[in-house]
Amino acid sequence: MTGSDRTAPASRPPAADGAASAPRSSNPLRATLSDIALALSFLTLVPVPAAALSAGSMARAAGWFPLVGAGIGTAAGGVRAATAPLFGDAPATVIALIVLVGITGALHQDGLADSADGLGVRGDRERRLAVMRDSAIGVFGMLALLGWGLLLLTTLTPLSDAHVLAALIAAGALSRAAALLHAKATPPARRDGLGAGFTVHPGALAAGAATGVAAALLAAGPARGALAIATAALVAAASVVWARRTLGGRTGDTLGATVALCELAVCLALAASWQ
Repeated sequence: MTGSDRTAPASRPPAADGAASAPRSSNPLRATLSDIALALSFLTLVPVPAAALSAGSMARAAGWFPLVGAGIGTAAGGVRAATAPLFGDAPATVIALIVLVGITGALHQDGLADSADGLGVRGDRERRLAVMRDSAIGVFGMLALLGWGLLLLTTLTPLSDAHVLAALIAAGALSRAAALLHAKATPPARRDGLGAGFTVHPGALAAGAATGVAAALLAAGPARGALAIATAALVAAASVVWARRTLGGRTGDTLGATVALCELAVCLALAASWQ
């Protein structure tokens, strides 16, 4: 799930690509730990030893994406709580968002920008896909990133540290679960690229969805957790409809955009419920 089809899994840590098709280890615990390590190395810039990835499979590792997303949200929320007493809520929220984006290498924001450029261009499906694959970010991409950042900043700044942490955990987990649903419900738009190569094992999809739901309920409580889950489901459904109608299927960019938009939507919904 990268933010761009310009980068296949091999553009993340080299071991991830080789591990994607690795046979399942005879040791279930080792295989599970390798899958978790593969999910972590694929979604973040956290260094993971190549040996830890040797028994991993990307189709199974995808089930751990929501857990990694919850961890990213925890890190960003923890930074907000740690820095707010020093700098104030607004600067601390900016720092937290830098962590949120930086820990993934702007993986999903790149997909959001490219998807916005593809949506804004005039032309047919092939023209849109060509624009999305271009390394340059256009006006629509810049506007999408600016809107995403400003909306998330102004949404989280007024919230208490505890609410920011809860929102980012729920958003981090559910957004990755939404991307798994997007991947499962849309065919590849191209024969090459990450969108074509990224597959999700049915068991991994079920595990990822369950993890996302559990994280949201634990972080935000039953009622608000249910609101976050419903919001994420709506974003996932909308992303599937958009990708199918506009591009003919998924790409790495649409997967990344789904994560970014779902994070924002979940935070908006929870912030509204706390007003």
